Amino acid sequence: MIYQAQPPLEFIPPAFNPLLLRFVHLFLPTWIRTQTPITQIEAENVEVLANLYHQFQEGKIRFLLAFRHPKTEDPFALVYLLSQLVPKAARQQGIAFKHPIHAHFIYDRGIPLWAGDYVGWLASNLGGTPIQRGKADWTGLRSARDLFANGKFPMSAAPEGATNGLSEIISPLEPGIAQMGFWCAEDLQKAGRTEQVLIVPVGIKYSYVDAPWNAIAQLLDDLAVASGLPVDTIPDSQIPNLESMYPRLLTLAEHLLSLMEQFYTRFYHLKLSTVPEEVTDRNQALALRLQALLSAALEIAEQYFNVQPKGQVSDRCRRVEQAGWNYIFREEYKDIKGLSAVERALGDRVAEEANARMWHMRLVESFVAVSGNYIREKPTVERFAETVLILWKMIAQIQGDKSFQRPTLGKQRVKLTIGEPLSVSECYPVYKESRLGARQAVADLTNDLQKAMENLI
Repeated sequence: MIYQAQPPLEFIPPAFNPLLLRFVHLFLPTWIRTQTPITQIEAENVEVLANLYHQFQEGKIRFLLAFRHPKTEDPFALVYLLSQLVPKAARQQGIAFKHPIHAHFIYDRGIPLWAGDYVGWLASNLGGTPIQRGKADWTGLRSARDLFANGKFPMSAAPEGATNGLSEIISPLEPGIAQMGFWCAEDLQKAGRTEQVLIVPVGIKYSYVDAPWNAIAQLLDDLAVASGLPVDTIPDSQIPNLESMYPRLLTLAEHLLSLMEQFYTRFYHLKLSTVPEEVTDRNQALALRLQALLSAALEIAEQYFNVQPKGQVSDRCRRVEQAGWNYIFREEYKDIKGLSAVERALGDRVAEEANARMWHMRLVESFVAVSGNYIREKPTVERFAETVLILWKMIAQIQGDKSFQRPTLGKQRVKLTIGEPLSVSECYPVYKESRLGARQAVADLTNDLQKAMENLI
């Protein structure tokens, strides 16, 4: 949390350091083994990626890796893919290429604010470029555009824009990835270059080595206590499983929803839409109540920042975030010595209030992809665990837990799947025809990428 007004966020230029990358590659397996729950990383269709890197180094193509982003551990798996699995696949195919195998990447400029300034330094020195998601960040966009067309490595980015906590649901993709692809094709054409431009979908899916039902049961107990529910006593002879714990999860979710509904109706004077009487299914009722609550919570922040509630929930979250940053990171604070003590104090008041309003958006952000039927559609331990962890995150945010050290329920495997590349160059003639054609081409390519990524699940 930032409770004082600050100078505007500075752009962190990419400054790739090959020695740092070598260090990261050297210690990555140890770091993954000791600092994450990941015990195994495997990949499918890696030979496709090895061949693409070979073509890239020969100057035949430029490409962007569009990867799924369910969890914060995803970058570890991706770096492992590029540093270990791609070279191995290349050797098996007799492909020789220059090392290192790496990718420039786009990251959210807000990450160093909560993760620490060192993360910004680390990202910069690994060839990353930041973007402010809720506005037209022309400096960030120009940097990413230049790296796509001229960088030493291919690009990589998460088209969902943020983690959603769910391995088997893809949030609606942002159109920026497709737009960058067309910009790259445009830049190459203007420079008289002949490289083809591709976008390569990459799926990332997590699974547990052993079903962690005991750990899930303990976490459910902890969340029940935190929210004021009695803890269900399970006989020692009964082994926890999905059938026995699903009713507990539903009860916890309903109770938390009731608490939040009371919170917003009593203290923010909001009127929440009620569930129609004909809806008797608990899952469906939960989904309807949740969507009404999320929209109401966002309204609290939107009204304060005078932001219009347009678009999908994720779009609304981004606009609120940027509005909050505009209240906290201010141009007049470039010369803080020119401000009086009273002006600085008033600025701090505004920053504190902006943080308080953005809290509602952060709460909503955790539930952007939650449908209410995720477990019932496919009752697996992975889906159950992901849903419980989303509830844990909600309670942690309500309690003001600044560490956000997510509970580790059990050891996990990661599977990455390389999809068939989508050709931006083939769509470029439609893009350059007219402004209307450009919009349609971006929308069509984004839709194609969404389908391709969903097919990798």
